[in-house]
Amino acid sequence: MAEDRTITCYDCSATFTFSAEEQEFFASKGYENDPKRCPSCREARKANRQSTGGYGFRSQRQMFPAVCAQCGKDTEVPFQPREGRPVYCSDCYSKMSLNRR
Repeated sequence: MAEDRTITCYDCSATFTFSAEEQEFFASKGYENDPKRCPSCREARKANRQSTGGYGFRSQRQMFPAVCAQCGKDTEVPFQPREGRPVYCSDCYSKMSLNRR
């Protein structure tokens, strides 16, 4: 049977108790390492990941202006358009991909 352990939080340096029940729960999930963060820092980190839509490693995607080769509408695409390569707006691209099926 596991015993309660005192751990120092990686983020705020506060000490917290990693209870025997929590240890059993972690083991049942297959986790082999003790938590590095206290419950409040874990919750704050989780909330930050949810508000940024992920882990925050990816910055905002850069968009480039373009003109649709099909309908002529101004649009934005997530890549640098190249000369001689057609670029399509999302509507025309969707129509083209449906016709391929």
